[in-house]
Parts: sequence; structure tokens; C-alpha cells
Amino acid sequence: MASNDITAEAPDPANVRIITTMGHVDHGKTTLMDVLLASNNIISHRMAGKLRYLDSREDEIERGITMESSAVSLKFQVMERDGEVSVLQQAWRDNLRPILVINKLDRLITELKLSAMEAYHHLSRIIEQVNAVMGGFFAGARMEDDMRWREERDKRLAAKKDKYADEGEATANDMDAFREKDDEDLYFAPERGNVIFASAIDGWGFRVGKFAQLYSTKLGFKEGNLRRVLWGDFYLDPKTKRVISHKHLKGRALKPLFVQFVLENIWAVYDAVVLNLNTEKVTKIVSTLNLKVLPRDLKSKDSRQLLSLIFSQWLSLSTCVIQSVIDVVPSPAVAQALRLPKILYPDVFEQEIKPKNKLEQDLFTSNSAPGASVVAYVSKMIAVPHKQLPENKTRALTADEMRTRGREAREARKEGSMVDEANIPIPDMSQGAPLVLDSDLQEGEVILGFARLYSGTIKVNTQIYCVLPKYNASLPPDNPSNINNIVSANVEGLYIMMGRELLPVDIVRAGNTFAIRGLSGKVWRNATLCAPAGAGVPHDSSPQQNQACLINIGGASRTAAPIVRVALEPAIPADMPKLVAGLALLAQSDPCAETFQQQTGEHVILTAGELHLESDMAPPKTLNAARGTVKGTSYQNLVSFTIRTVPLPDIIHQFILQNLSTLRLLLQERGTTDGQNDGSSPDIQKSGMQGDVVQLPSVRPEQFWDALEEKCKAAGGEWLSAVERIWAFGPHGAGGCVLFDSRKEVVPISLKRRLLRGNMGNQSGQENGSAGQYDFTGHIETGFQLATFQGPLCAEPMEGLAFFLENMDVDVQGIQNEVAQNRLTQVTGSLISATRDACRNGLLDWSPRLKLAMYSCDIQASTDVLGKVYGVIAKRRGRIIGEEMKEGTTYFTMAGTLTMFLEADVYVMTDIRKRTSGAASPQLIFSGYELLDQDPFWVPTTEEELEDLGEKADRSNLAKEYMDAVRERKGMFVDRKIVQFAEKQRTLKR
Repeated sequence: MASNDITAEAPDPANVRIITTMGHVDHGKTTLMDVLLASNNIISHRMAGKLRYLDSREDEIERGITMESSAVSLKFQVMERDGEVSVLQQAWRDNLRPILVINKLDRLITELKLSAMEAYHHLSRIIEQVNAVMGGFFAGARMEDDMRWREERDKRLAAKKDKYADEGEATANDMDAFREKDDEDLYFAPERGNVIFASAIDGWGFRVGKFAQLYSTKLGFKEGNLRRVLWGDFYLDPKTKRVISHKHLKGRALKPLFVQFVLENIWAVYDAVVLNLNTEKVTKIVSTLNLKVLPRDLKSKDSRQLLSLIFSQWLSLSTCVIQSVIDVVPSPAVAQALRLPKILYPDVFEQEIKPKNKLEQDLFTSNSAPGASVVAYVSKMIAVPHKQLPENKTRALTADEMRTRGREAREARKEGSMVDEANIPIPDMSQGAPLVLDSDLQEGEVILGFARLYSGTIKVNTQIYCVLPKYNASLPPDNPSNINNIVSANVEGLYIMMGRELLPVDIVRAGNTFAIRGLSGKVWRNATLCAPAGAGVPHDSSPQQNQACLINIGGASRTAAPIVRVALEPAIPADMPKLVAGLALLAQSDPCAETFQQQTGEHVILTAGELHLESDMAPPKTLNAARGTVKGTSYQNLVSFTIRTVPLPDIIHQFILQNLSTLRLLLQERGTTDGQNDGSSPDIQKSGMQGDVVQLPSVRPEQFWDALEEKCKAAGGEWLSAVERIWAFGPHGAGGCVLFDSRKEVVPISLKRRLLRGNMGNQSGQENGSAGQYDFTGHIETGFQLATFQGPLCAEPMEGLAFFLENMDVDVQGIQNEVAQNRLTQVTGSLISATRDACRNGLLDWSPRLKLAMYSCDIQASTDVLGKVYGVIAKRRGRIIGEEMKEGTTYFTMAGTLTMFLEADVYVMTDIRKRTSGAASPQLIFSGYELLDQDPFWVPTTEEELEDLGEKADRSNLAKEYMDAVRERKGMFVDRKIVQFAEKQRTLKR
């Protein structure tokens, strides 16, 4: 099926293969899927492995790992699912037909520098280890089956004792013998075609059958016979040209066939292209393999691109994977007969489970007849922009349609009709005419459910039941525990997900994966869709009447209990009802999570692991929102607002810092400093004071706004007209942070206009365009001042940030109700706190940094104590920038810088005198602040960082040490692990 076809029906299930990629983190699953996507021209071949097409969440992109499953349909209909652990155990438990992909073979060549023979032994060990695990699963299942058989046999013998005289006679007449299971199809063997050797990042992969096909004619062997001996301890006798086993080596040092005919050829390509670039050798390889590589590509300096061009034609990974799937993975109808009985009856251990009713008969056979029961499983819900739906897109006319339109226009002109060609209606086309939507609807989203149809036929505009994961099929639908777990929905649309495109269809038959519209607000994460037949649920029927078609295949059957238990409480005690409602919704939408309330009153959530907990508890982010955008609300959502935080351009930031004294003079002259005079001297007022550092202003007060506007124009972008929207500076009304009023529906609050008018009484209420009597702009500014005065890291002032108030909505009716009950102060107080928290969270989204107090250090020391002085300075993380010996003396004068951040740093002068016995005399002078360019929240995430530092990050985070020390000194919360390394704990002797 071509991806650009417009069809009214899903593909034939017999031609569908649904595959799932499972593996550990960083094993190359997403890269493999990128290669398959590139084969369908959805992404560029050059971007395969770099784009990570199926990683949609921001944290997945940042970490470079996949946390949630993703699905996509291609010309060969692929479903990709990442992030699984215990891969082999899950494949064994679900009775899958697995294909082993040994990825990253390129690293054996380029990084480990293994020879072809060493790589062969390494690959052999990997396959043996995997088969040992699979054999362990089989042996465990075999022992369990044997034990169950013996228990059942003992029960039968005990029942026969009454019929026969003694136990021996009963045993002799017991004809039921234990039936052994065959493990022939259990193990991975390259000669059987269920092992792929690959390098997804370079786009190549192969099975031994590929090389058996290449060498069968050359060596004169049958392809089937060569495939059986191409892997393993088989060798080619150079004299007789016959294949021999290891028993007939007779001491000769021969190479296995796999090394001689497979690995050495791949090693030769890497050696000529990557390791030791040899253009002549590369040209010979291309001509020998009969590949089509352009001369300019042969001369390219991008060795990886040339390598990809060669391997994509010689050993195409996508072709290898597709062929392997066709050969090994059964069609959905065959797979369901093997898997669904075990899914529905996990506690029944019979080799053959027969269906008990019509519903199970349809499920086991994947019956797609119109009268078959409809059963589909929705695995996840996805949000799609409304304008990307096929019915909302303008479809280009085909050549036949354009010819038809032109012919009708010519006929109309011949008849003399004044018909405009552009107004001639387009012939009726399936899903061709776009709907006319208003702008609000076009910018919205529609929720689609990704599902697989197990039996029956589902159609558009039919009624179905949505059975939620907590539904208990053993109880009737009208049971109190089931009433809220079954809802009805109308199928508004059906789509086949072909890459990024959604192809609308009218009918989907059993065995297909598809997207369904109409479940929004009824299904949160997963559910089972049921209907008695393809016509859907009759409108005048109830769930009790259709109980025979109801089934829940979405309930998770966990092999182990949840291991992470966390007690939750709301940040604001008044939000406890919201927490309870949210936990109830989470328990309904995530079957692998458990929530309950303990006897102590604590609300507890249980998850399968830390990553599962993080995905459940992660706060939702606004779609397509800019970085640093935070939405906040006041008490009872009466006032809602959006604040966007961005760093100030350096040219604007430095100008503001240099002219803080000028800004204070402007505010003081107009009475905008809350009517207070700090009593400072005129000299101090004319200069900016940062600690003890004096900065002379560069402009006079009357030139301040014009000069600031020039700096904003130099910064460009959104800063061109920013001066007129400056609301306030902070902290304390004059600092390195700026609050902007970026609301579009009102006249912005402008500090410049207020200062120029000189009337500070009631200007803000007029400028913000407030039509009512309630003005909350002052509380927004108060929250901004509090946030900039006490930042989120150490409760110290912020610097170098701009905060844009993008919108603010006020519920006037709700405010009036609060005023009537004398509770307006709760609204204003919560609004100030919400603004403060929004500004702080906006800063945290930009990876903040600390600024350390720097002191210039002048030290006079004799020659015999220089080493001790250097030791003390290095211990305090300082540095010596110069030293000079005084003429005629034995003393050195050293100049350096020193950070004074931790409590112990205050005693540096005492430490120097103590270490040198008074022979060194230090003098410290404050010299400003220096940026510590290190993230306080940094943890190793990438593969390189984990390899260098380990999961526990053996290198200490200096910024976090500083932050925790200050927070602890101020009595603030410190996020510190009580038990750092649990495996190193021991019980001390009493």
C-alpha cells in the first residue's frame, strides 16, 4: 500500500506485520526506527539516528532516551515501542516470535579496534548468553509444568483407589503421560534467520542468508546448505574446496566461514573509508560490489556519509529488517491464536486453550466478518493539531481532476456561459473537500486514540463501548465498581497512521492498527473498545443487554508488585480536593499505578520505578510554549496570568547595571521609591553601589530613556519597542531585572510615561485598560519584586532576567462574590505568591547560575612559606595571578583572587597566618562578583558522561555544594540524600 493513496478501507490484515522494538536504554532502538522511516522517505537518510523522530517529549529529547512508547505505520506497518526492560522475559511471557538484533557492530571496529576473529568470538558469546537466558526460562517453565502435572496425577490416582485394589494397579492403568514441550523454535540461531547483525547509525544490517546468496554461485554450493554452515565452527578447506568442521582441522589455523566471507569484507570497507582513507581502495570496492556511487561522493571528506552510501546499497538495514519480519513474525490472525489465550487466561497452563464463547472464538481467530464481535485495544491517547486532520487540509488536485475541470471550463465557454473557471465545482472526491473552520478551531487540538483491532470490523459513525482498565469482567456492568468504568462513545473518524500523515478510512478490519477520533473526555490513557457487531451498539440497548461482548484486555497483569511508594501532599493545603481528584483520575488512566489513602491520612502513589513515577508526576507543559513560559492562578482561579522569562541581552543588562544610580535618581525625584529617602550622600546617589564596588553612570537622568532605547534597538528582535513596555525594575525598584507588560488587549503599563508625567497617583489603573473597579497590576509587580529579591536557588537577588506578562484574565463575577464575603485579601495574597513562584520557575527553566563574591588578595610572604600560601589559596579554590619579589628583601608580593562563599572561607586570613606562623600577611578587598558557569542541578545523563563519571557522578558538583551550604545556613530546605550509596552501608558494632 503506497503512503499517498486515498482509501476508504484499511489494508488487508494478511499483509500486515506489527513489530515492537524492545531493548535497554541506549541500545539503538530509536536509531533503528529512524532508518526504517528514512526508507519510506519520511525523513532524510542523513538524519537517521540524529533526528530521533519518535521521541516527542521534551525530556526525551533532552536526555536522549525514550520514556514512552511511540507508534507509527509505514508501508510495511510498523509499531515501535521503546523503553522496555527485561526484554527477553517479556518476549517469553507474551509468546512472541522474537528477532535478535545485535546492534552497534561499528564500535567493535572503530572504538574497540577488534579484529574480525575477535569480533566473531565476541558475537558468539553474546548469542550464547542470550540463548542461555531463554533456556533458563524454558527450564523454569518445564519444571513448573512437571510439578503441576504430578500434582494433578496424584489427585487422579487418589480418585482411582476406590475403583482399583491397590495403588500399583491404579498406576498401571493410568494412561495419561507427561507431554514434553519442544524448544526447537525457542533459541536464536543466525542460520535460522532470526538474528540480525547491524549498525543502525551507519544504516547497514544483514542476516547470514544474504551472504549465502552472494557466495553460493561463486563457491558452487547450494544456498540452503551454505546458509546452515556460514555461522559456527565451519571452515573452508583451501585444497579440497569443501566445508569441514572443527574435527577435521588437524592443527591448521583456518578462519571460520563467517570471518572469512562476512566480517573481513565489512572490516575492509571500514578500513578503507573510515580508519585509513584510501580512495583507490574505496573505488575498487564500489566497482567490485557493483554499487552506484557518484564520483563526487567518492571524493567527499565526510567519511560517514560515504560509508552510509556504500552500505545502504550493499547491506540495506531496512530491507534486512523487513525481510526478517516477513519470514519470522506471523500475521496478526496467526499471532492472536497463539497469544490471546494466554493473555485472557494467564493462570491456565494447558498447551491448547479452546474458546468458551462466541467472543473468544472471534478473538482467537481474528474474525473480521460483519457479524463478529468488535474488540479493539487503545494503548495511548495522542494530541493532533486540528488543522492537520485530513478533512481540514486542502488536497492538491490530481491530473485527471485537473483535466476534468479544464474540460468543463472549455465547454462552458463554448456555450457562452459567463462561468468563471475558478468557480466550477470540483468533482466529488473521497475526503477531498476541506472543512471551513474558524481561526480558534484551527489553532486547537483533537485527541485521537491509537488502537489495534483484534476482532470484528469497526466503522465510522457507529456506537461503541469504552471499557476502562479498572473494569471487572467477572461482575455485571451495573455493579457499583463497574458503572464508572464503562462509557459509550461515537466513532467520529478512523485513520491509518502512515508516518506523519493520517489517512482517513471508513472501515478497519481485524488485525490493523489505527487511530480513532471520538474518545476525548472518555478515555484518558488506554481502554478496550467493544461492540456486539460491526454495526455497533444499538441505540436502544444497555450494557447489561450487551454484556456478552464486553471484555477488558487493558488490565495490567504485573509480574511484580510496584516498588516505589511515595506519599503526596499539596503545596497549598486548600488544594487537597484537587489532589484527591487527580489521584483518582491517575488510577483510572494508568493501570500500572496504584493510589490509596493510608490509615494515617496520607495519600500514597505506588509505581513500577522512578522513571514511571517521574512520567506520572511530571507537570503538564503548554504545547508549543516558549521556554520559560509559566502559567499561574490565584485563589479559586479568579485571576489567571502567563509570564514568560527570558535572559536580558548583555548590552541591555550591562547598561542597566552601570546606570543604576541614574535610575534611582529618576525614581527618587518623582517619588517612586515608596516615599522613602535612604539618606545616602549625594556622591553615593550619583554612583552605582554594588557591595563596595563603585560604578560611575554613563548617562545623565534626562538621557537615560533615550540611551536605553538605543541599546534595545541594537539588541534587535522583540527588544526594538521594549522601552515603552517597561513596567518596573527589580529588585527594590532598581536592579538588574526588568518586568515588561506585553499584554495585547490593553494599553501597556509604562514606567517611562509615568515618570515623564510625574503623576504616580492613579496612572496604572488607566494604563492597563481595566474596565472594572478591580486592578491587580500592583500585586503582580509586588510578586515580581519579591521574586527578584529572593531567587529560587539561595534566596539571593536575581540579575539579568526579563519577565514578560503576556496575559491576565480576571473573573469579575467571582471577585465580586469574594468581596461580598470579605475574602478579597485571600485573592490578592495568593496572586502575589503565584506571581513570585511563576517568576522563580521561569528562571529555573533557563538553567540558572550562581554568582560568587570575589575578593582581590594581596599577600606579602617570605620565600620559605610560598608553598604553604599556594596550598591555602588552592584549597579555597582561588588563583594567583601574579607575584613579584621586592628588591633588596626576601619577601614576595603576590596578587590573586579568592571566592568567599562558604562559611569556612571567611577564615582564610586566619588560615594563612596559622599555616605560615605569621610569616605571610594577607589583605582582602572586595572586587565584585564572578559567574560560576556550572549548573547546580547537573547530573550525568549522556552515554559519555555516564561512562566517565558513572551513575553516581563521582565528580562533585561545586555549584550544588555552594547552593546547599547557603540554603542550610539560611534554614531552607536542602535536597540531600541521607543514604548516598546503599551498597556500602554496614552495621556498626555496639
